[in-house]
Amino acid sequence: MRLRRAAEPRMPRWLWLRGLWPDHNPLRRTSDRVEAAIVATALIVFLVGAPLVALFAGHWAAAAAHRVQRDQQGSWHQVTAVLLANASSTVDIGYGAVDTSEVRARWTMPDGTVRTGDVSAPAAARKGSTVRIWVDQSGAVTGPPLRPQQATGQAVLATVVAPFVLGTVLICATSLALQLLDRRRLAAWDADWQATGPRWNTHR
Repeated sequence: MRLRRAAEPRMPRWLWLRGLWPDHNPLRRTSDRVEAAIVATALIVFLVGAPLVALFAGHWAAAAAHRVQRDQQGSWHQVTAVLLANASSTVDIGYGAVDTSEVRARWTMPDGTVRTGDVSAPAAARKGSTVRIWVDQSGAVTGPPLRPQQATGQAVLATVVAPFVLGTVLICATSLALQLLDRRRLAAWDADWQATGPRWNTHR
């Protein structure tokens, strides 16, 4: 007959929760109560603050993206650039060929100023052909203005990331506070031992 190994007893959940309760147990030091209060406070701050931080971050990112989009649409312009050289037929980037290349070109700003610089042109484009490019107020080549989908994506990303940032900050702050508390606890134990140790040695 095979004997089954007895399962190890587990602490009831209510006893574990009672260990965190700030009661008047004489065996529990003040530092133990402070430790439980720190952990409980951090948990409450995260549960209450995470939705608020996510909402605030989403609104802030959306407003910032719309401001950038409005500024870009107001100061960036799409102009026609004339190629000053032939474009390469293909450009090898190590993983295959791409159908665009950087070519020297010339364009005219809305105020009549002529600018030159490198622009992206289709492969095998001939000298004298034209491409449409976006330029900023100074005449430098840029990409197209921020699109509404990109602004929405930035707001969603900020909404998702914000709670993780809050949790990381709380974990770091709680860990630091508990480390400082442990140092004080060890110092208190050492002081108690310095006071009681000699009396124990006297009774031997």
